[in-house]
Amino acid sequence: MYSDGQRKKILAVSSRGGHWNELQRLILAFEEHNVVFIVAGSGGGSEAWPFPCRIVRDANCQQIIPSLLQGLEVLAIVLRERPDVVISTGASCGFFALLFGKLCGARTIWVDSLANVKKLSLSGRMVRRFADLWLTQWPERARPGGPYFKGSLL
Repeated sequence: MYSDGQRKKILAVSSRGGHWNELQRLILAFEEHNVVFIVAGSGGGSEAWPFPCRIVRDANCQQIIPSLLQGLEVLAIVLRERPDVVISTGASCGFFALLFGKLCGARTIWVDSLANVKKLSLSGRMVRRFADLWLTQWPERARPGGPYFKGSLL
């Protein structure tokens, strides 16, 4: 249970593929809370996921219009859900969720993808100002001011 004894609303966000697989590994940490997932793009198993799951368009930083539209979709979900906590394992939808979640007063957690061996992701570097907890899954990427290494998800 959360330290104040109350169930929290958690918005858990990722894109498809490895980001989604990593986010699913965190599900036990959410079991005593109300969780809503956001995933970018259709397909990939989220349709059968046993928790509420909102689908937003897939986009990346090289696609300006789709990225802006994705940001608006994420904003609408954040405003509708009013989460206490936003956690993301990555990609642009996670960046938008942490940004808008922070602006709405949520606590924010970013877990940079295990795939980012040589350097942090662009979204991970951009989100550090909005993340209350900023994590890497590689000890070599950890720094005193963050990101911090607490282990890996896979």
